[in-house]
Amino acid sequence: MDSSSSRRHFHWTQKVGSQEEDPCPLPSLKPSSEPVELDPEEIKKKKNRVVSPEPPPTRRKMPGVAVARLRSVLGVFAKNRSTLSPCLGSRVIGTLFGSRRGHVHFAFQRDPNSEPALLVELATPIAGLVKEMASGLVRIALECDKEKEGEKKAARLLEEPLWRTFCNGRKSGFATKKDCGAKEMKILKAVEPISMGAGVLPRSYESESPESEAGSDDEIMYMRAKFERIVGSKDSEAFYMVNPDSNGTPELSIYLLRV
Repeated sequence: MDSSSSRRHFHWTQKVGSQEEDPCPLPSLKPSSEPVELDPEEIKKKKNRVVSPEPPPTRRKMPGVAVARLRSVLGVFAKNRSTLSPCLGSRVIGTLFGSRRGHVHFAFQRDPNSEPALLVELATPIAGLVKEMASGLVRIALECDKEKEGEKKAARLLEEPLWRTFCNGRKSGFATKKDCGAKEMKILKAVEPISMGAGVLPRSYESESPESEAGSDDEIMYMRAKFERIVGSKDSEAFYMVNPDSNGTPELSIYLLRV
């Protein structure tokens, strides 16, 4: 078949520049040369439209009655806090003292120059305690009763006023909590430079002029050492004397128990 016959049977059409209309014309990407006219009122509104920031949150003021009540509560708390006994740490200073014919006193201090957090007078004579310690280890247990149902909340263990005393398992009367007066404070001040040891203080420690001769019955016997404090619960505490010469075994232990 020659080329002339193919031209007669097939009609070729041109796609580009065709006069037939495209059913789905594509949008023209050519930028428009005609300027877009904006409404002057719209332009004015856009200029005047300012985004205002959110107002900060307003702080609510407490009523005057609430402020006065809060101040009074804080004042009472600060006053009561000053009267509380000083807190004790895991290491404390322990001092046992008393006159030759008197009873045993022992005090626990946070540091040598602070007021005692606990000062107790035992019914045990100090001469008897010295004999007990000379014979071997000494265990002193102080017991008090828990509060009963319906009673007020129990005080702190170190603030209990009355204790039953046991020395190496034997009942030894009662012990009472005491306030640190001028006399007790002078004794603690006299032994303040001593970190560990035992001895006798003559009555001359109270004033510059001796009131009695050394060697009389008014002499104050004392023993001073560091104690390790272990708190078992709100109803139990233990104090173990730290003695580097006893191979780790404390010569004196004091237990406070609420049973």
